[in-house]
Amino acid sequence: MQKYKNILKDRTEAASKLKEVLPMQKLKEENWIFVAVSPGGLEIAHAIKGSLRNTLDYLFSEPILAPHNDECEIARVSENEDIVIIDELVRSFDIQYDYIYGEAHRKHEEKILSSIYQFRKGRPFIDIEEKVVLLIDEGAETGMQFTTALKSILGMKPKAVYVAAPILPTSVIENLEPFADELFYAYNIDDYVQTDLYYDTLPEISEERIEKILGEEI
Repeated sequence: MQKYKNILKDRTEAASKLKEVLPMQKLKEENWIFVAVSPGGLEIAHAIKGSLRNTLDYLFSEPILAPHNDECEIARVSENEDIVIIDELVRSFDIQYDYIYGEAHRKHEEKILSSIYQFRKGRPFIDIEEKVVLLIDEGAETGMQFTTALKSILGMKPKAVYVAAPILPTSVIENLEPFADELFYAYNIDDYVQTDLYYDTLPEISEERIEKILGEEI
């Protein structure tokens, strides 16, 4: 990990690094749709887009945490109510699947719908059928946000789905490759720890900033 610590200055540099590996001319010509899967991914996607005419949207999801352990994500639910479960953790903690489905419904009703109304002003997620989609995040520890987004996006029948992040763990790359048409990343890290260790600065994205970026897409 020490080799890659603070390898990126900030999200602006992360966006620049991604632009070096992304087929920028192709995404202009084919009018790829940018889809962020986190607030940090939204900021990076916005920086990559710049003055390009590509559409940018945010696919919301929420983690489902283990009972009595608010740091252990055992599943994730998307705004389409698609659920991805880490079965190994569920079995090892002897968690009932009814708990996961109940939590998924609660998170969708209480968190995701609220986010859609606050940040997208109730606007439904963009129509991506037969479109080329580029999923974007600032990094990934377990890959759950990308995996959940992929499950939802593939259900919407896109023409193709690509994944982009400035830094990715080798294990996540291996898990995502069977489902994405191609992955784009600047750094492939074997012993990935947590995303903020690879940035000099990674401030929290404010709600106002998310509203502003998505407001530009209306």
